[in-house]
Amino acid sequence: MSKIILQGYIILPEAERDNITAALPGHISLTRQEPGCLIFEVTPDHDNPEKFYVYEEFNDQQAFDQHQKRVKQSLWGKITGKVERHYTISHKT
Repeated sequence: MSKIILQGYIILPEAERDNITAALPGHISLTRQEPGCLIFEVTPDHDNPEKFYVYEEFNDQQAFDQHQKRVKQSLWGKITGKVERHYTISHKT
């Protein structure tokens, strides 16, 4: 069984930044409660208020897939449709 690691960053549209950052704590909390979530961190870039670094670890592909499915149906998924996502996904045994 291999862990799934997603890392990279997102760029928030300036016009939607306040709504998205207000919803972020709830998104983080819900994700950290998901079965199989090992690490979930979203941290702001101190030089660019629209850039946030993302690091996620899930214990297997199934947990990662369930997370992706939940997010697409969540408030977070709805309000972040215009967010630029720059991610890499890797597997670690």
